[in-house]
Amino acid sequence: MVSAKQLADVGYKAFSGSMMLLTLYGGYLCGVRAYGLLRQRRARRASAAPGPAPAE
Repeated sequence: MVSAKQLADVGYKAFSGSMMLLTLYGGYLCGVRAYGLLRQRRARRASAAPGPAPAE
C-alpha cells in the first residue's frame, strides 16, 4: 500500500519535473525568437547600408 507521504513525494517530483521541462522549453522559444529578431535586424541594416555607386 502506498502511503500518503510517498504519494505526495511522487506528485511533487512529477510536478517539479514538468515545471523544469516547461522552463527549458520557454528558454528555447525565447532564444529562437531573439535569434530571429537579431537576424532580421542584421538583414535590415545590410540592405540599408550604402553600397558602391552604380556604374553608368
